[in-house]
Amino acid sequence: METPITSKMLEKLKNDLFGDLFFDDLHKKLYATDASVYRMLPVAVAFPKNTEDIKVLISFANTYKIGLIPRAAGTSLAGQCVGEGIVIDVSKYLTNILSLDITNKTVTVEPGVIRDELNEYLKPHGLFFGPNTSTSNRCMIGGMVGNNSSGTTSIKYGVTRDKVVALKTLLSNGEEVVFSEVSSTQFRQKAQENTLEGSIYNILLNTLSPASVQQEIIREFPKPEIHRRNTGYALDSLITTETFSKSEKKTNIASLLCGSEGTLAFTTEITLKLDVLQPANSAMLVGHYHSVNKCLLDVLEAMKHDLDTCEMLDDTILNCTKQNKKYDSYRYFIEGEPKALLFFEIRDSSREKVLEKVNQLKVTLQKTQNSYATVLLEKEAITKAMELRKAGLGLLGNMVGDKKAVACIEDTAVAIEDLPSYIDEFSKLMKQNKQDAVYYAHAGAGELHLRPILNLKKEADVAFFKSITTQVAQLVKKYNGSFSGEHGDGIVRGAFLPLLIGGKNYEIVKTVKTTFDPYNIFNPNKIVAPYPMDNSLRYIPDREEPDIPTKISFKQNQGILRLAENCNGSGDCRKSAGNGTMCPSYQATKNEKDSTRGRANVLREVLTNNKTANRFNSKELKEVFDLCISCKACATECPSNVDMAIAKAEFQFQYNKTHKPSKADSFFAKSTHYNKLASRFSTLSNFLITNSVTSRLLKKRYHIAPKRSLPKIAKKSYHEKCKNLEKGSASYNYHLYLFVDEFSNYLDVKLVQDAYFLLGKLGYEVGLITNLDSGRALLSKGFLDEAKTEIDKNIKKLKDIVSEQTPLVGIEPSAILGFRDEFPKLASDTAGAKKIAKSTYLIEEFLASEIEKGKITASNFTSEKKEIKIHNHCHQKALSNQKVTFDILNLPANYNPTIINSGCCGMAGSFGYEKQHYEVSMQIGELRLFPAVRKSSKDVIIAANGTSCRHQIKDGTDREALHPVTILCNALV
Repeated sequence: METPITSKMLEKLKNDLFGDLFFDDLHKKLYATDASVYRMLPVAVAFPKNTEDIKVLISFANTYKIGLIPRAAGTSLAGQCVGEGIVIDVSKYLTNILSLDITNKTVTVEPGVIRDELNEYLKPHGLFFGPNTSTSNRCMIGGMVGNNSSGTTSIKYGVTRDKVVALKTLLSNGEEVVFSEVSSTQFRQKAQENTLEGSIYNILLNTLSPASVQQEIIREFPKPEIHRRNTGYALDSLITTETFSKSEKKTNIASLLCGSEGTLAFTTEITLKLDVLQPANSAMLVGHYHSVNKCLLDVLEAMKHDLDTCEMLDDTILNCTKQNKKYDSYRYFIEGEPKALLFFEIRDSSREKVLEKVNQLKVTLQKTQNSYATVLLEKEAITKAMELRKAGLGLLGNMVGDKKAVACIEDTAVAIEDLPSYIDEFSKLMKQNKQDAVYYAHAGAGELHLRPILNLKKEADVAFFKSITTQVAQLVKKYNGSFSGEHGDGIVRGAFLPLLIGGKNYEIVKTVKTTFDPYNIFNPNKIVAPYPMDNSLRYIPDREEPDIPTKISFKQNQGILRLAENCNGSGDCRKSAGNGTMCPSYQATKNEKDSTRGRANVLREVLTNNKTANRFNSKELKEVFDLCISCKACATECPSNVDMAIAKAEFQFQYNKTHKPSKADSFFAKSTHYNKLASRFSTLSNFLITNSVTSRLLKKRYHIAPKRSLPKIAKKSYHEKCKNLEKGSASYNYHLYLFVDEFSNYLDVKLVQDAYFLLGKLGYEVGLITNLDSGRALLSKGFLDEAKTEIDKNIKKLKDIVSEQTPLVGIEPSAILGFRDEFPKLASDTAGAKKIAKSTYLIEEFLASEIEKGKITASNFTSEKKEIKIHNHCHQKALSNQKVTFDILNLPANYNPTIINSGCCGMAGSFGYEKQHYEVSMQIGELRLFPAVRKSSKDVIIAANGTSCRHQIKDGTDREALHPVTILCNALV
């Protein structure tokens, strides 16, 4: 920047845009990082709504000599999306699929369209977009073009460059230009035009036509058989076309823009070539190996077969899956303790043909004798195995402490015949540097994501970071490979281009950049004249680690700061709706600040840089946590297990030390106390709740949304309801304790009655645990001192009676699952808390286990036919599993349950009551749950085990949802 950018300039720019512009500290912190190791605070963040907005931004950049950094999902690993200019985020508004040509198998999209969402749109037409990255459920087509993305299917369907038909762009002077195929004659005609577009064609023609130039490109660029090649600009691709050679292939400058990382033009529309849908029949053979070397020796032989994918995973990542709540269950197919796995997927028109090809592959693998086991997977097992492989990047964030697998040399690709010897030399190089490495990804394409394990908080390891990258660049050059296979050059690899493609070719790359972008406004200092690779890192080397005392124990993460630092930016929290639960508020708003990654980034920034006595005293933290509904999905669905729910509870507690909690927060936190008082005068209380005048006053006083209904207080306590219940059997086959949580106790006593009656009828002796508060409401508002008091009461009363023989069973997920989650992190008696946690179960877990043991059978229940749609509580999804609810409702002979792919209901305890959160709460419900319930006929039973969920379903759809216990109780015979 030659001219300092003032707030006044930015305010004017903001007023000139149809979209949004932010230049506050919060947005600067949110967009200071991507998925790389780099950090740079931008001047501002723009969210354009149309082409005119981008023209305005280009004009501003030219006037003030400021860079424009394009950004889609922000999952780039080489630092492409960070910079000191204006970040232009296309992910919020430029998300339209513009047209589909079924006859010619092409589709035109805006750059913010998510890859998997595009394929969902295309699926009914029998088409799909082939390149399939590990981030496919959140990465966007604009980013895929910028990086020339490849993914697991590239050996069969090619890379993004192969699929781009045309790019509609804005050049650096604001010209609108469409780059598409042209003949040699058309190319030369365009070169005569007196425009910037004409200058581009003219200079490319004159620069690349000489035979000596082409020979230099062929000699220095990666081997042509390496299809993952993203090193510099694709000059080697351009010179093989009709304009520059005897080829009949027409020239398309769009192929040059693919992989250019937004440094040449700003793309506004993308036309893609599509493929016919993959054959539905598939199988996967998983080879198990005792060494990486033996694994790689099988790649060349296996690639002689008709494979759709050939992916690798090493034991470093496999070991990470053991600590991940989601992926640990995906390991069931692994035999022994392999050092490496190879995933071979085969597809064909019939299962018979698939298995025939699998058997042929088996014969080959038996001949090589490199693997010690092969396992055949089909159907859902393949999906889980590939999710395990795709989660590699995020899972690496599970490494506890400051040492991480660092992205710097993870993008190297060589010819597959060179792969074993290349990896052998690479491993020796790492040993010489006394470093461990991680190996995973696209073995069939000659590309393994190799990562050194470094602590970039240490100056010595920063030096290693540069040294190792330099040495590997030299090794890649020895094999004439590609140093940037699919992740781009960016900051981390840009400086090595002169070595990798030769000095003369690098001069041409600079000429191309200058021609397209003479004022250097498009993503400056990437590819050409890049920032130093060892500067602008997330952490200041050899810094003094902040001492941040917390109420909650973050021992497992080595502190709350390291919990935040575990977020590596892979952006799983931004995945499309329909892929799990995380992150509900982001799915509703599409704002980065409402994602787990956004919260983690701001938490890291504030805790690192805030030097005040209370580091948590931050308006930015207050804002990013505002819409966190503590669903806990991030604790499971984030591959790095960045649990923002527990972090939010700690933040609120610390923030409340400086800022007195609001009247509403205190009311909701202490709701158990108020409900207990109200239950003494339930008739009067319910009159006040339901009367329009008093209800309105009550809502106004505690900032409750006017449209939200209020729950009635139970008229009788559980004692009066349960003490005279008929027992189910004279001889009990089990003794258990039923935890009567504070929500069921005061708001839904009928549910307690149903649970007590059901368990008794099934032959279980039930002891009622009463007058204890789970502390859930207190935890949700950060009242940790009070929550700890309640937790300690629970531990004291239960630790000597709860055991494997006498388990604790609960009805309400948010209450009972706290025993397994927050209790051990807050209790004074940690050992007692952990002992109870081992024998604490959601009632569905307990019943499902007893069904599996044969202790409960269908004979106990009706044979009447019923259709049931299940929505499960978020805490159950995160800390337990949904299958247990399905299993118990599937027990009656003619009951037909299905689980709704519903995500979060949006209520989240008090969140949905609060006036300022009501609209977002309902938006979350409308994402998936409400439409699914509305589509269900009136005779379908809606099952929901969360008290908040049932309330939300009633308010959002006017349907009564029942707890699974009530459904089973009603089904007893």
